[in-house]
Amino acid sequence: MLPTTSITLLLTLFLTITSASPISFSFPLVARGALTETQMLAIAPTSKNCDNPPAKGECATAKQAVKFTTQSFDKYAVTSKAEQAAVISLMAFESDDFKYNKNHFPGVPGQGTRNMQSPAYNKKYAASIPALKDKVAKVSSPAALLDLLRENETYDFGSGAWFLTTQCSKDVRAKLQKGDEAGWQMYISDCVGTSVTDERKEYWERAVKALGV
Repeated sequence: MLPTTSITLLLTLFLTITSASPISFSFPLVARGALTETQMLAIAPTSKNCDNPPAKGECATAKQAVKFTTQSFDKYAVTSKAEQAAVISLMAFESDDFKYNKNHFPGVPGQGTRNMQSPAYNKKYAASIPALKDKVAKVSSPAALLDLLRENETYDFGSGAWFLTTQCSKDVRAKLQKGDEAGWQMYISDCVGTSVTDERKEYWERAVKALGV
């Protein structure tokens, strides 16, 4: 027969093991619904690599886009797949599959980041980032402000999610979250402030399909 102290220790060990929560073990946890490079390539087919980029220093691959876009969705709490599809399709379209992060055609000074925000929105966006507070105060031009955002990929890819969550109305977001074309069109026309075109629609349709909206 085991001594009373040994029985007590065994019982304590048994209760500790059986009552332990599964998350107390060091098993890797896989995030559900995380963006993948395959999905990004389905939306932006020419973003596989940055061989011979049309604009030096601006091109990003699908792999890079996935990393920083996912970070932006986490930061700004964009959890709706329909909203994610709209933001990614906007960025992919405006940046020509992530080849550009500055307006070259016609070349508006200060317009850029991956969703090609206007200088006015870039100013608001930069002002919302605490880490840039001191640097923004010293910037002398819209172009210099854009460079400040472009030099950090987190900020560069974060503008789309920021714009959605801070500049779009609750009504626009509510309709966009339904995942239908009417909601997306409202997002493009009433929030982004531009026209719906067949090419924009093609990007959105690819994004909706890739994300399983």
